[in-house]
Amino acid sequence: MVDDGSLDGTAKVAEASGVRVLRNPGNRGKGYSVRHGMLEAKAEWALFSDADLSAPIEEVERLWGASEREHAPVVIGSRAVDRSMVGVHQPFFREAMGRFFNVTMRAVTGLPFHDTQCGFKLFEAAAAHEIFRRQTIDGFGFDVEVLYIATHLGYRTLEIPVRWNDVTGTKVSMWLGAKGFWDPARVRWNGVRGKYR
Repeated sequence: MVDDGSLDGTAKVAEASGVRVLRNPGNRGKGYSVRHGMLEAKAEWALFSDADLSAPIEEVERLWGASEREHAPVVIGSRAVDRSMVGVHQPFFREAMGRFFNVTMRAVTGLPFHDTQCGFKLFEAAAAHEIFRRQTIDGFGFDVEVLYIATHLGYRTLEIPVRWNDVTGTKVSMWLGAKGFWDPARVRWNGVRGKYR
């Protein structure tokens, strides 16, 4: 678990339960937190998941099975490949903005994925190290960057539908979401400049 400068007692509860807690130097953002956790992972595979478990943790079996069948070191969960697996949808405006973001992202980066922002992604450890050490975006646009890097480095990446339910109480503001629209352009520019080599 990565503690991004939280002020509640979650980290202490986790440590008391035997969970390894990594602490960021203050509040650094979701992208920083995921990179921190993925680069510190000790197992042969590393999964990152949103803390609200909007994608049930059992769905990792679906990703793992696809990875074994297709020999893919990167497998990402998706709400868009099979929308019938979404039990509780986001509010209409937020979901519409997500779809628009994806259309924009695909046009700017050339990535083929239908849902880069689902916070449920599985990586083989060696691939994770090569990908995440090149990541530069600390905010919510990091998912696009990570997938762009994976593709750029030649890692086969699968997009698999997962069960997903919106959880009320999200802390992602519309302002942060709007700022995320700039990130695909940043990623593409970094790619043009050879920053991910």
